[in-house]
Parts: sequence; C-alpha cells; structure tokens
Amino acid sequence: MSRQFSDLGISVPLLKSLADLNISEPTEIQKKTIPILLTKTDDFVGLAKTGTGKTAAFGLPLLQLIDLNNQNIQAVILVPTRELGHQIYTNMEAFSTYSPEISIAEICGGIPVKPQIERLSKTTHIVIATPGRLIDLIKRKAIDIKQANYLVLDEADEMVTSLKEGLDEICAELPKKKRTFLFSATLPGTIKQLVQNYMSKHVIQVSADMETIGNQDIDHQFMVVEPIEKLEVVMHFLASKEGERGIIFCKTKAAVNKLAKNLAINRFSSGALHGSLSQPIRDRIMGQFREGFINILVATDLAARGIDVKEISYVVNYHLPDVAELYVHRSGRTARAGAKGFSLTVIQQEEIEKLKEFQEEMGIDFKEFKKPNAQSIDDNNMILWAKQLFKIKPNHDIPENLKDKIKTVFHHLTKEELIEKMMANYFLKHKIEVVSKSESINKKRK
Repeated sequence: MSRQFSDLGISVPLLKSLADLNISEPTEIQKKTIPILLTKTDDFVGLAKTGTGKTAAFGLPLLQLIDLNNQNIQAVILVPTRELGHQIYTNMEAFSTYSPEISIAEICGGIPVKPQIERLSKTTHIVIATPGRLIDLIKRKAIDIKQANYLVLDEADEMVTSLKEGLDEICAELPKKKRTFLFSATLPGTIKQLVQNYMSKHVIQVSADMETIGNQDIDHQFMVVEPIEKLEVVMHFLASKEGERGIIFCKTKAAVNKLAKNLAINRFSSGALHGSLSQPIRDRIMGQFREGFINILVATDLAARGIDVKEISYVVNYHLPDVAELYVHRSGRTARAGAKGFSLTVIQQEEIEKLKEFQEEMGIDFKEFKKPNAQSIDDNNMILWAKQLFKIKPNHDIPENLKDKIKTVFHHLTKEELIEKMMANYFLKHKIEVVSKSESINKKRK
C-alpha cells in the first residue's frame, strides 16, 4: 500500500493544493524526506536524481513550518541559476494556494535589483535566491536573514564554486541555531567537504534510487565520429527526431553559439541558452521552448539548470562533459514524469577511454549508436538544402524585367525537370566543396 501525502503529515491546505495540481502519489525522495523535515530538528542531506520531485520534498515541509505570527524571513533557499529559482518559486506559490498568508520572494540575479529591494520591504517569510544576488542585497542592507530558521541548498553540486566564494558571508548573517537542508543529485568530494564545514555533526542523510546513478528509463548510447563530420552526423540524428523536443549540451558559450547558428542556417527549430545572454533573452528562449515554438535547445550545463519540461524526448552531448556528475544532470533532463528518454553522446576516438570511466563510475551501460553512412548523410544534407530553399522568402526588389528574362530561360521546363536540374547543380557544387575540403585537410596534415 503506497503512502499518500496525508500519511506523511502534510496539512490540509497543502493537500488541497496538491489535489488541484493532480499530484497524489509521493515520489521516493518525498516519502523519505517529508516526515523527517516535519518531525526532526537535525540538519538534512537528500540525494536524488534530477526530476524526482526534490522541490516538493523540501518545499511542502517548509511551507508547513512557517510561523505566520513571525513577520521575519524564516527560510532561505539557495539555487545555482535564476531559471531554477523561478521554477521553485512557481512551484512554491502553487503549493501555497490555500495558504495565502505565506509570503514568498524570488531574488535571483540577472534582473534589476531595485524591484527586488522594494519587494523585500514588505513582509516576506521565504526567499529563493542565487548566492551572488543574496550577498549583494546583504551588502546593501536590503535584506535581513538574521532570524531565519532554515537554509536550503538545492542542486548543491552545481553551486560549489559560488558557494565556496559566498557561503561564509551568507552564514555569517544567519543564526547559528538554524537547520540546513542540502539536496543534490550526486555527492562528490566537494559536497562532502561542504557538509563537514557548514552542517552539524548530527546530519540525517537519505537517498532515493541511487544504486544506479543514471535514470533507469533512459537509453544511453554513444557514437564515435571524426571532428570534420560531427555537425553533419548530429544534423542527421536531429532530422530523424523532427517534431520531438530535445536539448544539445556544449561545453562552452562559443560552442553553443556556433552550433545554434549552424542549426538555424539549416532550418532547424532551435535556440541558444548560455550565461552571457541577458535575462530577458534567456526568458524568451525558455518560453519558446516550453511552449513548443522551438524544438531544440542548445545549452551550456549551468544555463540548463532549472529546465523542467516534461516532453524532452532526447539529450545530445555534443561535447563529453568533464565529470560523471555533469553527465547525470544532462541526461536527467529527459525521461521525466515517468516517460522514457534517450541520451546520445557524440565522441571522438580519443574519448572512448573517458566514456568507459563514466560507465564504470555511474553503472550505466552505454550502447553504440549506429553511425549513418556517407550516402545517408549526403541524402539528409540535400533534404536540408531543399528545406532551406523552400523557406527562402521571395525578393520583391528584383526588377520585373529581370524576372521575365529568367522566367524565359526556364519557361519550357516542367516542375519535375526544374527540380532535377536544381538537384544536379547541388550535387556538382557539393562535389567541389568535398574536394576543396579534402585538399585543405591534406595540406594541414603535411
């Protein structure tokens, strides 16, 4: 018999909100976490894969523990990115629908600080913040967290760098007698050190389905390619996934921009997401992705934190991540809410050993994805070329007399004959490009 939220000790107002959201069955991390946070007084570490409901695991108990007679900030939730912060804020607001007296503020970086300062001048019980913006507001004396009872570190493994730089400063503002809740998908050495340094000796730790780090519902595959063919091979894969939503991960912002540009040239419905984009642009791209106006998101690891889109059917690792933990986060973007997922890692010959290390460390069985042959890639490139041609808008600035002369050249051809000539021209041009590229590579080798 499964335990329901009511059995975990969740209050009636919160149960009503969950019912409105059609959330009835707690996940494993929620079953293990909620009773502890509600009834114990110890610090807490929760380990669970991405997409298993960690927000509700800490968010529901926090909302229930808020003392409405206390007008001070009682809980601080730290997150690595504004996207994740906004996602948690949205969820917390939804959970507290029938507890309107609870006041929640979102104070993350990337947007103007003045409205946030004005918001904090009103009663606030819970703040959701990125470390940098919280420190900025502390220095401005715009926020008072001296009475906070709870500190939550969500996706802590993604926040290690910023926490190293700022956690001392943040903790100096918090009371010593507070409870700290840390949540992470993995527990690398840096997080273990953080637990030792900033949490009490009596820490309760729980984990959910961590025997195999990767999500069981994800099909993990890899493909070995030459650098020169990488883009064309990936575009061949994307063409096979037309109409489905996916995320492509790159290591750097420059690589994200370059790949997104190439996809746009080839008429793929895509957008780029990385830390150097302004927040309004990031919000717009994420909105287009969530609403299905674009199907492919090309992103860096940090920028993709907080993406909670259930219908992501595949993830492509355009570059192999440096550490296994990052692979867990990337692949965890797919196979959410009980769906099946697919993760394709595109590597070069010299990266095979690194992938084997990941396989051993994560307990994941990577299968080899069948690479398309040269003919199949050429065929796909021609189809992409045809789509580019089809989507070109007519140029109305071309003089009519010139148009008439061109029409005269082709007037005796049928539609089929014209298409065949265009395809023949494409083949001729493509052959010249291939020869030129081959000569360029040989020169570099010499």
